[in-house]
Amino acid sequence: MQIRRQIEDGRLQPGDKLPSTREISEQFGVGRSTTREALSALKAMGLIDIRQGGGCRVISALPADQAQRSAGAAVPPELLSLRDGRKTLLELLEVRQTLEVSIASIAASKRTPGDLAALRSLQLEMERAIGDDMEGERTDLQFHLLLAKATRNDIMISLFASITGQMERAIRDIRRVELYANRSVARRLFEEHSAILDAVAEQEPLAASLRMNEHLAHVERMLLRHL
Repeated sequence: MQIRRQIEDGRLQPGDKLPSTREISEQFGVGRSTTREALSALKAMGLIDIRQGGGCRVISALPADQAQRSAGAAVPPELLSLRDGRKTLLELLEVRQTLEVSIASIAASKRTPGDLAALRSLQLEMERAIGDDMEGERTDLQFHLLLAKATRNDIMISLFASITGQMERAIRDIRRVELYANRSVARRLFEEHSAILDAVAEQEPLAASLRMNEHLAHVERMLLRHL
């Protein structure tokens, strides 16, 4: 990763602003999705900050000799915070799985044509967002929120918002790198969401709950690799 080497050897210093995604792609001869994946990885390493609409800035420097000694073994700050809160995260994942499996089942029973139209429209956005970490995250969260709203149960919607809000604060940066910036993983997640949506569209509660359970189990396995 050439940008990382420039940070490590001091050519890029904390506070320096990186070129735009387009400029980086042209400079290194790679696609923009590849550039976004690399930038997301640098953010997870704690080397840069990515600001919505404000570009990227270097926030930390890793000496080259230290980088060589710890190649592949450096632990990003986000991973440290995840490990510090392992028990809480495991409990949140357990509650989320129980809650969202029920949400999928109820949504399949209660969904309206309007709910289905909103979900189908979002499905198109999700497919276009494959490989785009920020859009992938946004559309994923919106999909699960729309399902919760389709239950017509205010208490369930409130519980969903509370649980997911706590999880997002704990795993946001790692999730972006592991799930959304990786095109093959993002494609599989899209297919899993589509399978849930198909079951909801057919108003099949059991199938919807099974597809949701499989999807959340897959996500949990990937997250637990960091704990």
